[in-house]
Amino acid sequence: MLEQLFKLKANETNVRTELVAGLTTFLTMAYIIFVNPSILAEAKMPFGAVFAATCVAAAVGCFLMAFLANYPIALAPGMGLNAYFAFGVVGGMGHSWQVALGCVFISGIIFLIISVLPIREWIVNAIPKSLKMAIAAGIGLFLALIAMKNAGIVVGNPATLVAHGKMTSWPVVMAVLGFAIIVALEYRRVMGGVIIGILIVTVISILAGQQKFAGIFSAPPSIAPVFLQMDLAGALQVGLVTVVFAFLFVDLFDNTGTLIALAHRGGFMRPDGTVPRLRGALISDSAAAMIGAAVGTSTTTSYIESASGINAGGRTGLTAFAVGVLFLGALFLSPLAGSIPAYATAPALLYVACLMARGLTEVEWNDITEAAPAVITAITMPFTFSIADGIAFGFISYAGIKIAAGRYRDVHPAVAILAVLFVIKYMVIG
Repeated sequence: MLEQLFKLKANETNVRTELVAGLTTFLTMAYIIFVNPSILAEAKMPFGAVFAATCVAAAVGCFLMAFLANYPIALAPGMGLNAYFAFGVVGGMGHSWQVALGCVFISGIIFLIISVLPIREWIVNAIPKSLKMAIAAGIGLFLALIAMKNAGIVVGNPATLVAHGKMTSWPVVMAVLGFAIIVALEYRRVMGGVIIGILIVTVISILAGQQKFAGIFSAPPSIAPVFLQMDLAGALQVGLVTVVFAFLFVDLFDNTGTLIALAHRGGFMRPDGTVPRLRGALISDSAAAMIGAAVGTSTTTSYIESASGINAGGRTGLTAFAVGVLFLGALFLSPLAGSIPAYATAPALLYVACLMARGLTEVEWNDITEAAPAVITAITMPFTFSIADGIAFGFISYAGIKIAAGRYRDVHPAVAILAVLFVIKYMVIG
């Protein structure tokens, strides 16, 4: 049965190799089952229900990728998008988490439509590389600010807007220790370095009496408080078009870039650079985003951590299927998830931020008409505490700078149209 479903022999692999690859991928991305609920809890979402939704959404996404695309690529609620959901849409704009879930669901529908039609390629090819890289880096800086805030390293200050907190406090010391452990373990290529760092800080805090221990195993918490709670009517308001676009835009480029990178890493890419079964992979991702919103979590997307499983020999959807099963098994770890303090997950956020910030190295720094919009895009996200505003400022500045410099041909019609729409949005809505 497994041979018929996943074509193991044709991909020169076997069941044992695929299962080991699945375990490897799961351990490298399992931190999301602890980090995602803690982030969405900031949006007033119930921690236990989000924990369950995270596991279920990840499992369903992995199963879709396994059966629709037969790729060893795992999915889970995406980092950056969950922060935008909690701190941008809910915390910053004041919308309810139900409306935010509605925005995620609608963005998934649009992603599904453009994945089936050739629109996706037109959009991806239209956006200049410098903006794509800047958006990824900007999200990284956004995550870094949230991580430092959760750790108590950065605090508000009425005179200077921000300042450093008490650097000798327990949360700050533990966050610094956790970050050092994660970076050291990842440098040494220790499997599951991020989750090990989170657990070490948690154990130390429990032993020191700074955190209560709620246990490890229990029956899965109810998903009912967040299941099918998205507010589609509220999400269809004119003022939320930018929010829907931000979810769609980031997922579109993040997913496409991840798939291409993993296809190259795994040797799936054809000599002409095309990726077989790409449509199935994109449909899996867009459907996972919709289902994730329905069960009660932020955008579900493909994880670059899947590269660890590919390096371990994963070549088919059986790897992704194994990851999905492990996520379902993680449903029984809710007490452990509840025992992890915010300052223990902050180092994981900061580590992911470091990885995302490297996108700035691919900006054309010798061309100021490319570099300036990229910098504006990247720094606007943390400074305005909004991924959507960062994207908007990036498009507006790119089109404006290029036109002012007389480089009209560099501005793709899609970029020009989006820039004009963003200007209108700020003029009408603010």
